[in-house]
Amino acid sequence: MKLGLVWGYWAAQPPANMVEITQEAERVGFDSVWTAESWGSDAFTPLTWLAAHTSTIKLGTGVVQLSARTPVATAMAAMTLDHLSGGRVILGLGVSGPQVVEGWYGRPSNKPLARTREYVDIIRRALLREGPLSNDGEFYPMPYRGEGSSGLGKPLKIMTHPLRNEIPIYLGAEGPKNVTQTARIADGWMPLYYSPFRQDVYAEQLADAKPGFEIASLVTFNVTDDVATGLWPVKAALGFYIGGMGAKGQNYHTKLMARMGFEEEAYRIQDLFFEGKREEAIAAVPDEFADEISLVGPAGRIAERLELWRSSPVTELLISARDPQSLKVAVDLVKG
Repeated sequence: MKLGLVWGYWAAQPPANMVEITQEAERVGFDSVWTAESWGSDAFTPLTWLAAHTSTIKLGTGVVQLSARTPVATAMAAMTLDHLSGGRVILGLGVSGPQVVEGWYGRPSNKPLARTREYVDIIRRALLREGPLSNDGEFYPMPYRGEGSSGLGKPLKIMTHPLRNEIPIYLGAEGPKNVTQTARIADGWMPLYYSPFRQDVYAEQLADAKPGFEIASLVTFNVTDDVATGLWPVKAALGFYIGGMGAKGQNYHTKLMARMGFEEEAYRIQDLFFEGKREEAIAAVPDEFADEISLVGPAGRIAERLELWRSSPVTELLISARDPQSLKVAVDLVKG
């Protein structure tokens, strides 16, 4: 089981100890470090800064928003960072919900599966550098011949030779069709919530995954004697994502929780959140659900529950440790 350090996206300010903690994570045996973006900090810039202060740890975007850049812009950024870091990049991509895609990025959010397929295909072909790149797809025509076109565009080949012609691509996916597609077209999957107690939820969707397919799962890791208190941040995050990260009827997180066996609770959380009762929404998150997707409790309890994670198809745990002691404990329990 591999271990990744998650920084996510920044809140009001950048984290003060990002470089030092990442260096310590590399020193004690973490395999990767991950940054993200939503509508604040971008994913590539902090990762480039971390690349300059480390030497071996892999550098993952978890995730880059598809709607933030054209496929070739993402390919250029990934290729550039791969060169600068000596081939350490993992390109994690994802499609956010309509509120973010249309509200912040000003892009259409329709047909996310087809859009993702085309996006990944263009990146792969750009990096292969087998010839001038053209694309007659629905979403990213190259050359562009639509409204406002000069008609002068021509296929081009990326001028910089990639360090690697195949940079691993992971996809953040939640819906059944999206996960199924991810197993077929990507090198890895980044589930937001995964329960090793309910492996059947995704078993059929992962059936077509090729050998070596990676699953890097976000997990709250907290060694504490007070399980209930340790689960509160998990419940708080779940209350926000399930309750408010999307419109009613169009929230991937709510639908996922429902598919995982907590349908009544999921829609109750959403109702409470939209009624402005956020504390009640958090309280309505079942401890059982929060516990299943986390590793919280005394070290012995975590060690026991890790055996179930090891029996699952998950290959890497992504955690948000923020001090040297937590990093060391995580390595000892997960990799010891």
